[in-house]
Amino acid sequence: MAKNLLIVESPAKAKTIGNILGEDFEVKSCYGHIRDLEKGDMGIDVKNHYQPRYIVPEDKEKVVKELKSIARKSGEVWLATDEDREGEAISWHLCEVLGLDPGTTKRIVFHEITKPAIQAAVNKPRTVDMNLVNAQQARRILDRIVGFELSPVLWRKMSMKNNLSAGRVQSVAVRIIAEREREINAFTPVSSFKIEALFTAKDLSGKQVTFTAEGKKQASAENAEKFLQGCIGADYTVTDIQVKPGKKTPAAPFTTSTLQQEASRKLGYGVSRTMLLAQKLYESGKITYMRTDSVNLSETATEAVTGQIRSQYGDKYVQARKFKNKNESAQEAHEAIRPTYMDSMTVEDADCRRLYELIWKRTMASQMADAELEKTTAKIQISTNKEELTASGEVLKFDGFLKVYMEDRDEDEATEEDGQESMLPPLSVQQKLPLKEMKAIERFTRPLPRYTEASLVKKLEELGIGRPSTYAPTISTILKRTYVEKRDKEGVKRDFRILQLKDDTIKKVTEQENTGAEKSKLFPTDLGLVVTDFLKQHFDDIMDYSFTARIEEEFDEVANGKILWSKMIDDFYNPFKKDVDTTIETAERISGERELGIDALTGKKVIARMGRYGPMVQIGDTSNEEDKAKFAKLKNTQSIETITFDEAMELFKLPRNLGVFEGSDVVINIGRFGPYIAHDKKFYSLSKEFDPYNITFEEATPIIVEKRAAKEERTIKIFEKEKIQVLRGPYGPYIKQGLRNYKLPKEKQETAADLSIEEVKAIIEDVKANPPKRVPRKKKTS
Repeated sequence: MAKNLLIVESPAKAKTIGNILGEDFEVKSCYGHIRDLEKGDMGIDVKNHYQPRYIVPEDKEKVVKELKSIARKSGEVWLATDEDREGEAISWHLCEVLGLDPGTTKRIVFHEITKPAIQAAVNKPRTVDMNLVNAQQARRILDRIVGFELSPVLWRKMSMKNNLSAGRVQSVAVRIIAEREREINAFTPVSSFKIEALFTAKDLSGKQVTFTAEGKKQASAENAEKFLQGCIGADYTVTDIQVKPGKKTPAAPFTTSTLQQEASRKLGYGVSRTMLLAQKLYESGKITYMRTDSVNLSETATEAVTGQIRSQYGDKYVQARKFKNKNESAQEAHEAIRPTYMDSMTVEDADCRRLYELIWKRTMASQMADAELEKTTAKIQISTNKEELTASGEVLKFDGFLKVYMEDRDEDEATEEDGQESMLPPLSVQQKLPLKEMKAIERFTRPLPRYTEASLVKKLEELGIGRPSTYAPTISTILKRTYVEKRDKEGVKRDFRILQLKDDTIKKVTEQENTGAEKSKLFPTDLGLVVTDFLKQHFDDIMDYSFTARIEEEFDEVANGKILWSKMIDDFYNPFKKDVDTTIETAERISGERELGIDALTGKKVIARMGRYGPMVQIGDTSNEEDKAKFAKLKNTQSIETITFDEAMELFKLPRNLGVFEGSDVVINIGRFGPYIAHDKKFYSLSKEFDPYNITFEEATPIIVEKRAAKEERTIKIFEKEKIQVLRGPYGPYIKQGLRNYKLPKEKQETAADLSIEEVKAIIEDVKANPPKRVPRKKKTS
């Protein structure tokens, strides 16, 4: 009897399921999506109810051919793509390509790749859910329309070397980052003075220990000094002690969003890395499906978790819980992300181990008892001014879930007091306390921090923008398009004042702290800021948070069969198309121009603006042909919005002539591809560790010698007149003409040094006429 053919998205998933199902099934992978919209003319028939025109991409033709061949020989074809909308759409595309009836073809879904789950799915197959397919199709079509219509608007209205593009969710994500950046730039820190008093008292063993009490914040240095003066010669008496029980409750099991956030905070992983590892764990049967916005655990899973807690820690650590979703539309999958087998505390794969252990701990903690605390608050009166100080302490009476796991917090949720609660010594009412010292320490308000990848995901989720499957691709896209960059920011030194009362004497000191340092944060580029402003001005709906969230809700309604996908697209497209046409006709070109001042030497305007190759500053007017304008490129850390006149003028110090080396000038400059050294009509790029504005002659000359030697070592032959080189590369000899490289045929590689100019030109012409086929990058498998 012919085997059944079961199709999944990835080879890893196929291998795991194949091992479970045995000989009755042949399990094959379709390697992700097998069809996509045509590239030309949008790939959508707008006049015919937005009917999509799908094609099988060239890199998938072989896969489709193989699946068709196996399907013909198989008893029955089953579809087992992922259980979300994207997976449902892949199943439908397989039906279309393989000539299967989606109304009768067996489709199975499961949220974990384990033997019981797969067997249960096989015993209860369903058919393709066309509502889910249409919801995914609507998303794809709407996003294609937005990209296809908006991108040409940007091309026409902005002169850039790269073709610009815009996207529905991506443009909103850039707006979020841009607005935060502007809030930070506009923020003015306000200082106040924190009052801290250090007292001593005996602990339970009779040993003198020091503890801290805090007073009311003082608005200015004068107020702080007045407060300390009022404490000279004072007695300090405990007037009240409150002891209250407290508790900490564990967080819910992971959703896609919370896993991305916590992997970022605890492991330092980017969103894409987290999803790559999570997919690997899912496909190898270690965790449940990794794209979900549900916090639910099945009854079987809850029993397995509580059983594991009981066996490891005992009954008192068990507290079974049912978590409720905040998001009412959570239906991408049925269950939270959890290990498939709770008795597996780790995995062998070194790459996946840390993420798996994080998921295991979070799942365990979610079904464990609360941590029990005892919080003590003591009020201490100052005799001279009747002001009050407060000392707080916290004791952990029962660790509960903290034995396994504690959720981290983002910077914008953290407070100064976090992690500062310590144990107080035994105190009693009317007890007199000796003061060691009292300080008034200057503290400054801080703006909200820039977004990390994970905190951006959290913000998108809060706004209802995107779904679990879209967060990682959205962030990858805005980084790739250079609307946003991920980088570190160095802190700056800042003075702060301390007033100290000790032995009835007030002393004033100024100390320094590092402020504003940030790591792996998302910064909008000048391009991102300018494009955001343009889109907000002309396409306010597309850039509106609530409008974008409403579109997501409409996708959910399509998935639930409540509205027709073509009607939803129609309601969006008609007003949107009018905006596109109006903008192309009436909108001015974008420059993001900002006037900085007048150059004292020439009397000409100095402006910062977007140029063809990125942000730049300019002295003079480009329209005056007789007296040409001067240009300088902004540094990576500078922005059109914040650069000052002095900083701009500093940029015109290039080119810098450092001196003469081997009879030729050593000149530093910045070109299209970054900073470089020019020497003897040759150019040597500068690495990031060297600042072109500060590099010295002594630093530059060794770079020339080293790079020249490396180039000579690579050089096989040079045709000076034709400006063609034959060079050694990591994959063998090749020809370089201008910026283009041409691979040498195998039979010519050993005799590369003997090639004539005629032979070299013939090879170039041959490669141009018969370009090598590009090997496509593998798409994500789900």
